[in-house]
This record gives sequence, structure tokens and C-alpha cells, in this order.
Amino acid sequence: QVQLVESGGGLVQAGDSLRLSCAASGRTLINSQMGWFRQAPGKEREFVAVVNWNGDRTTYADSVKGRFTISRDSAKNTVWLQMNSLKPEDTAVYYCAARWDPLYVSQQSKDYRYWGQGTQVTVSS
Repeated sequence: QVQLVESGGGLVQAGDSLRLSCAASGRTLINSQMGWFRQAPGKEREFVAVVNWNGDRTTYADSVKGRFTISRDSAKNTVWLQMNSLKPEDTAVYYCAARWDPLYVSQQSKDYRYWGQGTQVTVSS
């Protein structure tokens, strides 16, 4: 019933910026926790960023801290990931994910119940 669709990926050069979007349908994102994860070829899926239910608390992986920004507009059922100063190491398929758990904010992939299909981000050197 819940569907998440990512968009905004593409091919860029090192130092460029991209803005990824995640649009939800089937259930409002109000009271949700929204995360971004990524998976590079031959590697496990890793945490990138998460924003809490009201958007006033965010957490980032050390590898992207200071370069990426997660934000949300629950009224529009949309979450964004602004990616600046991109590096070749950022190349991966990026996924948005959602969960509804008021007890804590999770950085663990296994805790998210709903996932998009992913959008490819490729950064050339």
C-alpha cells in the first residue's frame, strides 16, 4: 500500500551537487521517520541520513556529514537529500525508506519497513 519513489539521480563530476527527492503515496508521511541509504556495487547497504517525525532532528553518517542535508515536507509527502561537494566515493544507488516508530530514530536498514526502488548517483573524478 505504501509506495516510495526516488528521483533526481544522475551522472555528475566531483565537486558537483545533486538533490534527490522521495515522493510517498498510500500513506501520509506525518509522524514518520525518513531515512536515506545507499549501496555501491559489491558493498552492503549503508546508512546516509535520517530525519525525525517533525524535521527538527537529523543524523548523518560521518562520510557525508557537512556535505549532505536531509529535509522533509510532510504536507507534500516528500523528503529530499541535498548532496554537495560530491566525491567518487559517493557513487551508489540511493534509497529512501520510511518507518513509523515513535520510540526512537533508527540508523539501521533492517528497522525500515518501506523502501523505494532507488536512484543511481554516479560521480566521476
